[in-house]
Formats: sequence, C-alpha cells, structure tokens
Amino acid sequence: MALVGSYVGLSKLLVAVFPVLLLAWLRFGIAAIAMAHWVRRAADEPRLSRHDRWLLFLEAFFGNFLFSVCMLFGVALSSALAAGVIMAALPAVVALLSWAGLRERIAPRVAGGIGCAVAGIALVSLGQAGSEGDDSSLLGNTLLLGAVFCEALYVVIGKKLTGQLSARRISALVNLWGLALVTPFGLWQAWQFNFTAVRSGVWVLLLFYALAASVATVWLWMTGLKHVPASSAGVFTVLLPVSAAAVGVLLLGEQVSSTQLGAFALALAGVVLATWPAQRNAAS
Repeated sequence: MALVGSYVGLSKLLVAVFPVLLLAWLRFGIAAIAMAHWVRRAADEPRLSRHDRWLLFLEAFFGNFLFSVCMLFGVALSSALAAGVIMAALPAVVALLSWAGLRERIAPRVAGGIGCAVAGIALVSLGQAGSEGDDSSLLGNTLLLGAVFCEALYVVIGKKLTGQLSARRISALVNLWGLALVTPFGLWQAWQFNFTAVRSGVWVLLLFYALAASVATVWLWMTGLKHVPASSAGVFTVLLPVSAAAVGVLLLGEQVSSTQLGAFALALAGVVLATWPAQRNAAS
C-alpha cells in the first residue's frame, strides 16, 4: 500500500505528459510483457472455473481499469495531497464491503483502527478546506472518491480469488484483462500523441509506475490476502494516503500543515491498533 501511494503521487507528473487513457494502456502493456511467464497454470493449480473467470474480470474492471481511470483523472484535476486525503477513506469502505460481501466480522480493535482512519480524514479535511480550495476541483475529488470504492472492491474480490489461484497468476490475468479493456482507448490516444517529445526521465518514471502498479503491488497484496482477513487488510490501505501525501510534499513541493500531519499520525495509529492484536494472537 505504501508503494501504491507513491505511484499515486508520482502519477501527477505522468498525467502532465501523457493523456490518461494512453498512460493506462502503456502501464498495462509494459506489465503484460514483464508478467508473461506468470500466466501459465502451475501443475498443482486447479483449472479456472466460470466463477473464477467472472471474478478475475470484475477484479480487473474495478481494481485495474476503473481505478486507474478515476485515479489518474482525479489526480490530474486535483493534487497528490488531496488524493492522499480522500484515499484515507479506504479502510472504512473495505471493512464495510468485507462485512457485506464476505460476512467477515469487524472486531472491536479493527473498528477502532477504522475510527482512527476516519478521524484522520475529518481532521485533514478541515486543514485542507482553507489551503487547497483552488487546487482541488469538485470533479477531481469525486473521481478520487470513485477510485476509493473501486480499490475497496478490488480488496474484497481479491480475497475470494486468493483461495483458488496463486498470487502471481492472479496478477498476470487481472493485468491482461485491464489491457484488453483499455486498448481501444489507448490506441485512439496513441494515434494522436507525439512520443518523440517525451523526455528520457519520464520514460523511466513510466517504467516504475507500470512495474509497481501492475506487478509488484498486486503480487504483494494478493500474497498478503492469503493470510489476513479482508477487513483487517483494509486498514493497511491507510499507508496509501500517507505515502501519496509524502510524495506530494517531498517531491512535488505541495504544502502540508500541522493539522494534516496529525491526521496522518491518526491513520498510522489505526494500522497498529487493528493489526497488532491479530499478530500477537497468531504468535501464541
């Protein structure tokens, strides 16, 4: 989640160069090449059922295609810090969806962690209201909120998939679906784009974005979901807004107030509160 937040923040630089749908297409295309050897089914892995194929499509549609579109357009119309603020709603949305879709019980300490995250959102929103009114549009913030729901669905659907498939194969198949969904739009924008005007540093950043967004983070997340309930895993998503905001402040020169720093401290406290007891019980 920290890696996701870093590329959410850095994508602000990429959307200034590439059209959004072309950027998404290049991301999925680069990742498809990198993960080509992950597509094949292992000898000890069951064949995909019709239900598994449907889940893979939904995982790609919400978690790859729609999330990328909402997040990239949202960041283009807003700021990395604003993205961090809104993405901090992820733990609460994941917990609610895992309760509704997976019938997972929300333990009191997990609920406390969610409460810390929600309190952090409220605190940072108060600080943001007076300092970023001109930098964040209503449309951009709405798209970022849509990305939150897409990412939450990605967590819940991914939990179901990890019971049947390996993390590597899920990563590769979901990325291929994302590539198929965005290819018509990507080709349309590529036809009108001047690739020779792109500087070498931007291509390096694009490579990092593609490998982080579609390869590393998906594999790490799916591997973790094999061992952690979706409602508890959702609390880790507060690391996404923290790292996104850190990129905005440290690399993009965005301003942060003491109120916003307090909000992110609350978010991290939520991670500790919701996950430490589970680890302690597992050890005993």
